[in-house]
Amino acid sequence: MSLTGKTLFITGGSRGIGLEIALVAAEQGANIVIAARSDKPQPKLPGTIHTAAEQIEKAGGKCLPLVMDIRDEERVAECAAQAAEHFGGIDILVNNASAIYLAGSLAVPIKRFDLMQQVNARGSFVASQACLPYLLKADNPHILTLSPPIDLRPQWFAHHTAYTMSKYTMSMVTLGLAAEFGPQGVGVNSLWPQTVIDTAALAMLKGLVNRDNCRNPRIVAAAALAIFKRKAAECSGNFFIDEAVLREEGVRDFASYAICPGKPLKTDLFLDNA
Repeated sequence: MSLTGKTLFITGGSRGIGLEIALVAAEQGANIVIAARSDKPQPKLPGTIHTAAEQIEKAGGKCLPLVMDIRDEERVAECAAQAAEHFGGIDILVNNASAIYLAGSLAVPIKRFDLMQQVNARGSFVASQACLPYLLKADNPHILTLSPPIDLRPQWFAHHTAYTMSKYTMSMVTLGLAAEFGPQGVGVNSLWPQTVIDTAALAMLKGLVNRDNCRNPRIVAAAALAIFKRKAAECSGNFFIDEAVLREEGVRDFASYAICPGKPLKTDLFLDNA
């Protein structure tokens, strides 16, 4: 299925994986709504919604950059309505916005705990709720949330309970919405990388992962594109892994996605080592 003329609403898409998804969709002629807080340059984080819009339009897409705090449900609803009015609807929602703080329970400030729950868990639900009225009118609607398969083994909680709770709740949003809206033709799925991805969040790993052992965000974007092109009514309730999706599409050579081809790759959190 073609993405030409389709409208993607991407939360937190001014950099990293969200921006890469926007760019690969733009190359297909899609309309992109970048809804994020980054209205002005920040010293420690690259990119704003405006620089993202420039890149998207250079890639061949149309872009509507909107300043939005995912924690403000009224603003999220306003942005969804504005996006639908501007482009004539919403076809795909990407729940990309996410906060990370990897620390043991005694070392997590409650302010950080609340931020992860508000952005990751609550934000994914709020954005989905705001976009669903428009998605239900679309021809091949998808919700794609960047969250992992749910694995309740203690090893994934022991070192960062707060973060794990927030990411698994995002995945529970996928489970619930897929059961509720999958029968109505909305493809609701999650996507997670096989390996650690080189993004700004890498700094939060506190040196535990070397950039040379990572892949670039383009692999996640390529997998997302493949999912968007599937029939939504037949593709819901899945917890996809990027490499597995691309293998299903016939890809066998992944060297181009490595930051340093030939170096061993670090498996991402919540997945067993290959």
